[in-house]
Amino acid sequence: MLGLSIIIVSYNARADLERCLASLHAHAPAIPHEIVVVDNQSTDGSAAAARRWTGVKVVEAGGNIGFAAANNLGIRATTGAAVLLLNSDTLVPPGAIDLLVAELDRHPEAAIAGPRLVDARGRAELSFGPMLGPFNEIRQKLLKRSSRIVERATRRPQTPDWVSGACLLVRRQDAEAVGLLDERYFMYTEDVDLCAAIRARGRTIRFTPQVEVVHLRGRSAATAPEATRQAYRRSQLAFYEKHHPGWAPVLRLYLRLRGQL
Repeated sequence: MLGLSIIIVSYNARADLERCLASLHAHAPAIPHEIVVVDNQSTDGSAAAARRWTGVKVVEAGGNIGFAAANNLGIRATTGAAVLLLNSDTLVPPGAIDLLVAELDRHPEAAIAGPRLVDARGRAELSFGPMLGPFNEIRQKLLKRSSRIVERATRRPQTPDWVSGACLLVRRQDAEAVGLLDERYFMYTEDVDLCAAIRARGRTIRFTPQVEVVHLRGRSAATAPEATRQAYRRSQLAFYEKHHPGWAPVLRLYLRLRGQL
């Protein structure tokens, strides 16, 4: 069994995917690893471009099956004791992945570790938080408005309820114990749900600010903004129906009134 499996889901984001693979090639982890790209039937040549990279295996999903299902395909096609879910719109600096793996090694009670995510200009992203719910969602949106608060919050190691699936390192044993990612989420909230399932087993989540990964977020979504918005709302509803069933009818009514359902 290899030490690490890196899984990248791609959908019509060839340029981002190639930049991500280039960063992994230039700054390859020291830990024995494999890289798998799961392609959701892209029409821009993403799968062919990925195959040109030495050591990269491509799994073709056969359709646009969504982020959670595609990651599960990748997990099942790999053998690493740890699994890194990595967005195609990320860039990995030297040593970042090895430092993230070392964080899990130092904390046997932790099942997941996530890095500090920054944009191309080095501005921090609020990539962790408390369990999603109506009030915590409002809190998270308000916090994001203050770059100063986000900068300060993302400089401290924390054990939050979730970390972003844009770059999420999970022990395979823990991921398999909860049945991998819940495939009812086509896109969005699947990372929060996975963390919730793992925490329910008494395991912890680590936010690791000493590790930084560049996240050029929103690049894939920008190619189909309306479809992305609808996918987010469907996942949000599914999340509330699963975790906050009492609030789900309220959310459904709110979305109807706003013409977003």
